[in-house]
Amino acid sequence: MECCRRATPGTLLLFLAFLLLSSRTARSEEDPDGLWDAWGPWSECSRTCGGGASYSLRRCLSSKSCEGRNIRYRTCSNVDCPPEAGDFRAQQCSAHNDVKHHGQFYEWLPVSNDPDNPCSLKCQAKGTALVVELAPKVLDGTRCYTESLDMCISGLCQIVGCDHQLGSTVKEDNCGVCNGDGSTCRLVRGQYKSQLSATKSDDAVVAIPYGSRHVRLVLKGPDHLHVETKTLQGAKGENSLSSTGTFLVDNSSVDFQKFPDKEILRMAGPLTADFIVKIRNSGSSDSTVQFIFYQPIIHRWRETDFFPCSATCGGGYQLTSAECYDLRSNRVVADQYCHYYPENIKPKPKLQECNLDPCPARWEATPWTACSSSCGGGIQSRAVSCVEEDIQGHVTSVEEWKCMYTPKMPIAQPCNIFDCPKWLAQEWSPVTVPSFFVH
Repeated sequence: MECCRRATPGTLLLFLAFLLLSSRTARSEEDPDGLWDAWGPWSECSRTCGGGASYSLRRCLSSKSCEGRNIRYRTCSNVDCPPEAGDFRAQQCSAHNDVKHHGQFYEWLPVSNDPDNPCSLKCQAKGTALVVELAPKVLDGTRCYTESLDMCISGLCQIVGCDHQLGSTVKEDNCGVCNGDGSTCRLVRGQYKSQLSATKSDDAVVAIPYGSRHVRLVLKGPDHLHVETKTLQGAKGENSLSSTGTFLVDNSSVDFQKFPDKEILRMAGPLTADFIVKIRNSGSSDSTVQFIFYQPIIHRWRETDFFPCSATCGGGYQLTSAECYDLRSNRVVADQYCHYYPENIKPKPKLQECNLDPCPARWEATPWTACSSSCGGGIQSRAVSCVEEDIQGHVTSVEEWKCMYTPKMPIAQPCNIFDCPKWLAQEWSPVTVPSFFVH
């Protein structure tokens, strides 16, 4: 039996022509003129975490210049870096610590958010006002601005959406949900006037719960702000906020500005603990505090699964319900917690039919007849038939072979098998003589 044949020159030419046509077809999807070669493989990511960039190249096949780019980029490694990894721009600045600048060593710190050239590596010598551009371009994947996902690629700031795609304009809503509709949080705003007295040194202004975002407080007056925190594990902390700067309080970044007549507190969030903002009394006059933040709706209605069907066969119904769910503790709580948020609308129960298949045929028996004897053993009987029940609950008799997979119930059984009662004669009593025969 012949298993294979030697390829003829004509066959090889046809095969090569097919490959060439396939290659051109693949290129034509992106390059209708066929001047570009196909895109090459993606390079390794510029970072292992925190969002980096990868590139792919292609070759111009024409002796003339090709229209378009020979390089394309995409984002990669879009996972958060561990806290100990530090800031990516700061790492690039510190890499120059062992290189002399004008004959002197410096410890370099990053200069971020440069509006003119956010993708150059500008660093400041620690403890001095010296700011130097140590490199014309930061490494690919470096954030253009600290509060943005936009990244520097080849020295240019590229737009990155919250979906981590280059060129995407999708943004987070105020609740932190990518392309969300703002329904998972609520805006809280208000004003507070200090009510301190000689017997009370501080006063609580507002409690800002875990997970809140875009927090801003402005104190106007002589008093001072300070914060107390409580983590979900119960650990408590306190910060007096005595000077201008950015602080890390229970892993939440706190930006504080202190002026002669006012204080401003900002926290981008999401907060990693419950914050209680307080006023510390200066003793001179009253102060006012304006505050605004987005509070997560941590208690939300959650629709339950359908309850078990009301019937195992022949047609039944089942319902859903709604339960109040605590998103922080991942457990069900009392309904009153969900009623606290006017944005929460309790879902209506859903009803659906279930187990619509007809019930299988079964044996059905009439009641037993009266026993043929009241004692001494008798017989009672009943009629047994094979029946089916449809989805409307109607029962009809069918052929007995349909019930052959279950044993047929007995149609007769003994009854009243106890002995019948009977007369029992005892011995005669002694003869007695009447008293009138006795003299």
